[in-house]
Amino acid sequence: MKVEELKMIMEKFVASGWDLIANPAQAWLDGKGNTEALITAIKQADKECGSCGCDLDPLYKKALEILNA
Repeated sequence: MKVEELKMIMEKFVASGWDLIANPAQAWLDGKGNTEALITAIKQADKECGSCGCDLDPLYKKALEILNA
């Protein structure tokens, strides 16, 4: 289920400790998030770090795919 997959991705973003994505991801998990702000943060994270080779790289693209579906 896409919602469960997205929830797992958001939990990984929160666990990263990177404020750029951790804060909007936590807000989304808490039901207080703005989806547009989350998408903007994920796009920025992907731009800054999306090809560094870390475990989060493919998650940016997957999260955007699910959120934009």
